[in-house]
Amino acid sequence: MKRVISVFALFFAAGALADEPSLEKTDLFHAGHEGYALYRIPGIVATARGSLLAYCEARRSASGDWGTIDVMLRRSTDGGATWSPQRKIVDVQGPVQKNPVALAQGLAKSDEVTVNNPVAIADRNSQAVHFLYCLEYARCFYMRSDDDGVTFSEPVEITPTFEQFRKDYDWKVLATGPGHGIQLENGRLLVPVWLSTGTGGHAHRPSCVSVIYSDDSGKTWHRGDIVVAHPHPVNPSETVAVQLADGRVMLNIRHESEPRLRGGSLSPDGATRWSEVRFDAQLPEPVCMGSMVRLSRRPNDEKDRILFVNPHNPKNRDRINVTVKLSEDEGQTWAVSRSLEPGVSGYSDLAVGPDKSIYCFYERGIVDKSHYRPKSLCVAKFNLTWLEARE
Repeated sequence: MKRVISVFALFFAAGALADEPSLEKTDLFHAGHEGYALYRIPGIVATARGSLLAYCEARRSASGDWGTIDVMLRRSTDGGATWSPQRKIVDVQGPVQKNPVALAQGLAKSDEVTVNNPVAIADRNSQAVHFLYCLEYARCFYMRSDDDGVTFSEPVEITPTFEQFRKDYDWKVLATGPGHGIQLENGRLLVPVWLSTGTGGHAHRPSCVSVIYSDDSGKTWHRGDIVVAHPHPVNPSETVAVQLADGRVMLNIRHESEPRLRGGSLSPDGATRWSEVRFDAQLPEPVCMGSMVRLSRRPNDEKDRILFVNPHNPKNRDRINVTVKLSEDEGQTWAVSRSLEPGVSGYSDLAVGPDKSIYCFYERGIVDKSHYRPKSLCVAKFNLTWLEARE
């Protein structure tokens, strides 16, 4: 009898510890290390086996989006306790033509090669990880891992999918994500994208937002309807997606319009019939990447929960105060909000592990006060108890 009591005591003690607020932070990439001046544009996914893949742009110089950029990845199989060394996962072969819009605006040199906007999707039903990236903001490629992110297939060019947009939008610049894409309940792979004519600021403006999708596990890709286009709202770009409990897909859109609030649009299938953009009064927009992810869903969980993260700064465009918000009504309101990094912090991406641990991979700190140049990319691991606790 004493043995039975002790086992139950241990069980309840473990449960109590699991419910304690928990927050851990680990810097994965450091500016100036491994031959790269900066690391930017973080993305993270948790695979079906529970492995974490954290990936980013590794920039040889601090000159901006159009310099020489590689894509780096680190992998963890123990919930973020340890990580593999960083490795380059995209190897560009042969000479590459620089995007003419970058040269026209003097944003880069002709011999610089830009690999940009990495996006991963962890397949729910296998060890597969789908991975997309862009080359020179002009071409898009797909590759796949079938061993939980250890190795990836040779890339396949899917730029023809973007050519399907030409009749509606004569783009010169294309970009996926960034961050992560999603897999719908019916298996559809979905990646938000943005396009630009490249004639405006930084050759990324003016712009429009749409999606690409695959219904055959990445073998073929198709374009969706254009969701929004400049000037309504002004320069819509980096967009994130989540599937709602009723099957619809909700996009959350970065833009440069007033009011300075994140924009949202809904589709019944994630590809067509997008609703008019609605601005969310609870989600300030400092013109920066944000992220959304589903934390839980009934009936397997007690509540439907969605998470959102971006720099919460309603005053201006300073990239500070990366903050995580929680919705229990499918994104209609955000009842919980907690600052993750009060200081300088910017781009961020979210993932949820099989045990419901939450991971936020984000830019923090600053190298040069005169420009936004992050000091590091950090993974924060926390639980729902920490998020809901009072600061």
